[in-house]
Amino acid sequence: MFDSLPPLEAMDEDRFDRAVARLRADLLDAQYSILEQARTPVILLIAGVAGAGRGVVVNTLNEWMDPRHIRTSAFGARDEAARLRPHMWRFWQALPSRGRTAIVFEAWYSEVIRDRVDRRIKRQAFGHTLQSIRRFEHLLAMEDAVVLKFWLHLDADTQRARFKALEKDAATRWRVTSEDWHEHRHHRRLCKVAEEAIRQTDDPHAPWHLIDARDTRLCELAVGRTVLRALRATLAGRPPRPAPLPPPSMAVAEAPAAPVGEAAAPSKPMTKAQYQPALEVLQGRLNLLLRQPAFEDRALVLVFEGMDAAGKGGAIRRITHALDARFYRVHPVAAPSEHERKYPWLWRFWRDVPRNGRAALFDRSWYGRVLVERVEGFAEPEDWARAYDEINAFEQEWVAHGAIVCKFWLDVSPEEQLKRFNERSRTRFKRFKITPDDWRNREKWPAYLPAVREMLARTHTEAAPWALIGSDDKYRARLDILQTVCDRLESAIG
Repeated sequence: MFDSLPPLEAMDEDRFDRAVARLRADLLDAQYSILEQARTPVILLIAGVAGAGRGVVVNTLNEWMDPRHIRTSAFGARDEAARLRPHMWRFWQALPSRGRTAIVFEAWYSEVIRDRVDRRIKRQAFGHTLQSIRRFEHLLAMEDAVVLKFWLHLDADTQRARFKALEKDAATRWRVTSEDWHEHRHHRRLCKVAEEAIRQTDDPHAPWHLIDARDTRLCELAVGRTVLRALRATLAGRPPRPAPLPPPSMAVAEAPAAPVGEAAAPSKPMTKAQYQPALEVLQGRLNLLLRQPAFEDRALVLVFEGMDAAGKGGAIRRITHALDARFYRVHPVAAPSEHERKYPWLWRFWRDVPRNGRAALFDRSWYGRVLVERVEGFAEPEDWARAYDEINAFEQEWVAHGAIVCKFWLDVSPEEQLKRFNERSRTRFKRFKITPDDWRNREKWPAYLPAVREMLARTHTEAAPWALIGSDDKYRARLDILQTVCDRLESAIG
């Protein structure tokens, strides 16, 4: 692959200067048009071998375009915040909003390629990470992002000569590090690993562009021209969306068998005298489990979904009463804000990934994509239909890092919901809980039931299972939820 790279067209200084002047003006025009449309985020990934001028290209792009509308991020070794979260977490934080541009230095490829070169990971783990990256880039493309990836290449002899020349000059000696020489000693293996990564992730919606970097000026020009072509193509019309990827390879469990939307009230509701002692026992058990040293390398993610007045908030409060307030966060999820709609739809949930040793509780969640957004028509059918696989892959990322994910559907009957609505309307300090939307959603109960059933069928996995909780009896539902959480924790950490 790299041996057959065509050399860039040579040009004298005058011709080069004219080409750069024209390119800079065209790039700015295209950048401002993209910004004005505010539809397409642009992501430029710069990777390649050490000494190929990657940093120079990053700086040049910031010079040739308006840097006020560019976010540049360089990714080295993971810091503590990144080490305590899933691999892709820090890259989601670097994504641009619609209309803006992100330049990412190596980003999601650097670590996995170097780990494979230095044999810190095996081929299977290498392949799994590349497929995770491919899904990430596919989701970006489905959200209208322009993704361009550049590999700047030098052969081993040219790389060595460039290092030597830099080291001879005291003013540039600092540019060559021991890590650069380490990479040079493994140049052949690096090329082999990089070629495999490029072949597995070179998609029409996120293409790789291999650039001969022996002449830094020509390399800059080639990168700039490629960016311009992509921006102009985007401005000429929305590109076709990529074909669906195969579902993520994960074990899909049999969906809960109980009928959704037909929760029957228990023949004999639990009394408060029965409930309170049992609650205290389970809360104590949960507290002790989260204090176990083994939990320091895990995270707890609890997802609560259900019809209005199903008891989500009450269940969450009975869990948080057992937790140290320093080590958990509750995330109430509403419709995305104007700012959040400028990013890929899962972006706002990636921001809330808990670090190891912490818990996150979601009062509604990313499942709104296949529930309210589907039923209300806020998401196009092709968008909510693809969300099932995107959700499974998203949760798999968390689980692979060690998160324990428990998802609860609180199933309330229509009769009990109406009773709770009326009680909220009559009780002054509960009136804030009832809104016209709640009454309107109640009328759409028949439309929600098939959406809920499909959600359970397609996202109930062994790694992130659903628990279907009949919630007409609030006391019993709260205990069932606590029992489920404790059992999952005990199974995971011993």
